[in-house]
Amino acid sequence: MQTPRSFEYERATSVDHAIALLERLGPEARLVAGGHSLLPMMKLRLAAPEHLIDINPLVADLSYVRVEGNEVRIGAMTRHAELLASPIIAEHFAILTDAEKVIADPIVRNRGTIGGSICQADPSEDLSAAFAALKASVLIRSGTGERLISARDLHVGPYETAVGPAEMLTEVRIAIRAGSGSAYEKVERRVGDWAVAASGAWVQMSGDTVADAGIGLTALGVAHFCSPEAEAVLIGHAPTAEVIAAAGAAAASITNPPTDQRGPSDYKRHLADILTQRAITRAVARALGRN
Repeated sequence: MQTPRSFEYERATSVDHAIALLERLGPEARLVAGGHSLLPMMKLRLAAPEHLIDINPLVADLSYVRVEGNEVRIGAMTRHAELLASPIIAEHFAILTDAEKVIADPIVRNRGTIGGSICQADPSEDLSAAFAALKASVLIRSGTGERLISARDLHVGPYETAVGPAEMLTEVRIAIRAGSGSAYEKVERRVGDWAVAASGAWVQMSGDTVADAGIGLTALGVAHFCSPEAEAVLIGHAPTAEVIAAAGAAAASITNPPTDQRGPSDYKRHLADILTQRAITRAVARALGRN
């Protein structure tokens, strides 16, 4: 039977209280919100925290999707289902709507949180690739203040992030840029499964030229969930079929996917190429108002 090791339970009443508990309880304490990432690992004893700090009472403070200035800000306690249903997200960042449609199932989406997903840092996590493509930033809070870092710098390795043991990720920020479009493409063995491979693309157009671009990859053994090499192929060029094909090839060239139960590495590398091309094509169409 899968049962976690014993642990102590605390319930935070505010963000400051949660951080104070992390400081007092030390590095063997973990935050829990939806629990769909942490609890399965605890049942398998791949994670064995001595203390769990329940932050569900913080929904009022950390669950939101709103526009502030030229940014969309997403609270870390926002549920997947809320992100999927958000008209703000649908208007500005279709890549997130695309990704949320293929994340797990309604039960998980109703409870799982955005912050929990990206802080889990699973190498096959969908939103990590989407946020990397969008060149998002994340706000990390501690007892001494706040710091804003690139979402690409959040992940330092499999299941490892730049969030310290007494810190808490509280928000994701994404700049709103005129003339942009985005899309997400994923292959999975069955509906709701982890990706065999997935690619996300964001482009900003200036006339017929790609002025800026972001490419996110997941389940493909890529550092920081992104491909600057593919982005460089796109930026400054018209998104012709030849340029898009070259960007797909560039994305595939940096992948290092494992051979496992989801498929051989060569197959996944091929998917990286094809899915990147598809994501770019749809992102450009959306940016130009054709989709």
